[in-house]
Amino acid sequence: MKKLALLFMIAVLAVFAAACGSSSSSTTGGTNASAGQPQAEAPQGAQTPAAAEELTIKHELGETKVKKNPQKVVVFDFGTLDTLEKLGVEVAALPKTSIPKYLEKFKDDKYANVGSLKEPDFEKINEIKPDLIIISGRQSAMYEEFQKIAPTIYLGVDTARYMDSFTENTKIIGQIFGKEAEVDQALAKINEEIKQLHDKASASGKQALIILANDGKVSAYGPNSRFGILHDVFGFAPVDKNIEVSTHGQSISFEYIVEKDPDYLFVVDRGVVAGGQSSAKNVVENELVSKTKAYKDGHIVYLNPDFWYLSGGGLISVEEMVKEVEASLK
Repeated sequence: MKKLALLFMIAVLAVFAAACGSSSSSTTGGTNASAGQPQAEAPQGAQTPAAAEELTIKHELGETKVKKNPQKVVVFDFGTLDTLEKLGVEVAALPKTSIPKYLEKFKDDKYANVGSLKEPDFEKINEIKPDLIIISGRQSAMYEEFQKIAPTIYLGVDTARYMDSFTENTKIIGQIFGKEAEVDQALAKINEEIKQLHDKASASGKQALIILANDGKVSAYGPNSRFGILHDVFGFAPVDKNIEVSTHGQSISFEYIVEKDPDYLFVVDRGVVAGGQSSAKNVVENELVSKTKAYKDGHIVYLNPDFWYLSGGGLISVEEMVKEVEASLK
């Protein structure tokens, strides 16, 4: 009897323990189920923010929230356009007036025309409903108007700190479009080419002057100016360290060129890109300039205005600018 009673008590305890375990499991399971439900949905929820990931881009005109990998991009800076082309990033629209020859593919009708560099077609831009607008110096005064349409960033090059500014702008593009590795590789290549050019130019001890020729007139540019990269980055000593820094350069006479007598005279012909004919050679190589060392030594170099005047500050244009100047030293 005692054994039967003992067995009976053990059985009751076992049933009770099982019931408690079942109850406990049910409670834990319920907690897990309610926790598990969000966990099951978490990957989907996680994908949504990733797809709409936002970056805060700091630029000269402010801070702008930009969606990563924007699909519809309107570009008003040809340097930025050539960087996007180099990285294989498509754009939706651009101003089709004065497109550099090396970017002529963008004349195709598949790319919308949004006016000119100085006169954007805001109505057309509104129709496109872009995800991102990229501007530079020529449009900076209209920044707020662009911002009303879509997130807008300013990626103009600061010529007083050309390479730092160029690098920052290019890395921003890489960050926005997920092209960081490609940007780093391209920048490393350009920096190495610049180092070689700088070493060669500075070792030559030659002084240079860079001028803009426009309708029979010439303007000079020195360090920290629009074309100051020749001195500040590429290593040519300026023939005059006191040239006025301005967008349009310092107006000079041909007597000035003779007086300064540069070893190298670099010429940017604005007439070519302004819709006219190339007249710089006839204007520059006159009787006065023929007395300079640059003329006598065959060191008057006509630079491609597509790279130097219309674009610049892009992965393609900066590398081509380096090549042009380097070739003049051979």
